Amino acid sequence: MKKLALTLCLCSGFVYANSSVEVLHGWSSGGEAAAVEVLKNNLLEQGIEWNDLKIAGAAGVNAQNYLRVRAAFGNPPTAVHIGGTKLTEWASEGVMANINSVAQKGNWDQIVPPALQKFSKYEGKWVASPVGIHRTNWIWANKQIFDELNIAVPTTFNELMAAASLIQAFGYVPFAGGGQTWQEVTIFDSAVLSAGGLNFYRKAFGDLDYNSLNSATMAKAFEQLRQYRGYVDADYPGRDWNKATAMVMRGDAAMQIMGDWAKGEFINNGKVPNKDFLCFQYPGTDGAFVFNSDQFGMFDVSQEKKGAQDSMARAVMDPGFQAKFNQVKGSVPPNLEVSDDGFDACAKKSMADLKQAVKQDSMVGSIAHGHMVSSEVQSAIYLVVREFMNSNMSARQASKVLADSIAFLK
Repeated sequence: MKKLALTLCLCSGFVYANSSVEVLHGWSSGGEAAAVEVLKNNLLEQGIEWNDLKIAGAAGVNAQNYLRVRAAFGNPPTAVHIGGTKLTEWASEGVMANINSVAQKGNWDQIVPPALQKFSKYEGKWVASPVGIHRTNWIWANKQIFDELNIAVPTTFNELMAAASLIQAFGYVPFAGGGQTWQEVTIFDSAVLSAGGLNFYRKAFGDLDYNSLNSATMAKAFEQLRQYRGYVDADYPGRDWNKATAMVMRGDAAMQIMGDWAKGEFINNGKVPNKDFLCFQYPGTDGAFVFNSDQFGMFDVSQEKKGAQDSMARAVMDPGFQAKFNQVKGSVPPNLEVSDDGFDACAKKSMADLKQAVKQDSMVGSIAHGHMVSSEVQSAIYLVVREFMNSNMSARQASKVLADSIAFLK
């Protein structure tokens, strides 16, 4: 495990006796790494040293395995990049810190979306500092290719497939993607919402309703995945998400269906929305905000480390930091009081849509990223999607297997 110790700055204010934090995260791509530097520098200005535990891996899976080992030995890091149901699962084990004193002073109950608080809090206690909200129902497109082929932004799934067919006919790869299950389930999130709408999405994966899971509507979502699979390139299996993003940036591929962490890659490479690339919602999901969050779960540490931990928790929710961090990362601030000044066009739309979704209760968690179902159910969904995408299983068979697999776990 690689540790990077940063030089301790002693020039700003009071320094705690143990003024360091050990942080576990899986951020390693260009945009992600740049975003982490923003937080490191913020803490250094407060005289807090950052001991960096970076573990690259699909959707932070490797990082979670490492944390399990550390926790088993009673030596968890100060803070961990973690989110969704994994946060509540860890909290239920009694290993998370209570940061209510920081949250109350910062008025977090009023400035963080309620849908996100369900994961940041456990039994009324704040256990995590939310740093960013990602929207997963985005499509990123190479503007030059769209302009060259005179393609309008698709508003229906059929229009999206028609665009893909035209793009393929002119020798471009329609969709840059990676045959990694977490990437495919990320697309499945949007496909389910597109096929059935918000109420269906909630009934199927919020209530785990058998008849919804085993339905023609769910089969329609699987069929969207199957059609998508027909418009990727031969090197699709196993490709990392950021390499797929690079394909769109270079003009080797026209589109990528991915959360807005992909935008962080565009921005980090000097690309400009509506000039170099386009951003639009997966057809059929307009009005819904499918989210994944970046949060720092605060683990129970010794009293001598508590001061630095509280400082980190406070720094994460600082409006100035949240603006800088999310502009680099591609996400939007969970602090709803942060202005959209300085954010790009895609982020401005996302911030406006987020506030509207909070008002309309149309903010729903991502299945793929652990913000909708338990880890057990999520694993079952992953297995079914993986099998479907790598076999001749029919869409109707997939919906039946999905329903039966989840029913077995209930």
